[in-house]
Amino acid sequence: QVQLVESGGGLVQAVGSLRLSCRGSGIMFGGNTGGWYRQAPGKQRELVARLDYGGNTNYADSVKGRFTISKDTVKNTVYLQMNNLQLEDTAVYYCNAARRWLGTQYWGQGTQVTVSS
Repeated sequence: QVQLVESGGGLVQAVGSLRLSCRGSGIMFGGNTGGWYRQAPGKQRELVARLDYGGNTNYADSVKGRFTISKDTVKNTVYLQMNNLQLEDTAVYYCNAARRWLGTQYWGQGTQVTVSS
């Protein structure tokens, strides 16, 4: 059974920083893809950042240069370092894991990030 447990969300002032963590069980981030998505009120869920098994990354244009995705294969954890946070970054952030060969996807429960002015 795959479980993804997120932590690190909260309330932060604009231009501040937060680091989200996603610890996985039942799936190894070292050999699969880990990523972060977000969903703001009234909007569709969107990709924020993704890190595949080969170390390749993808970022949404809106977060390039501000957010960094990384992983610790020993801890089986994926991180999202978010710097220079803006009001429009306010959303529920979801951890995602995708199996390399089958493409099966799994989701965490979500963690709220609120950026205030």
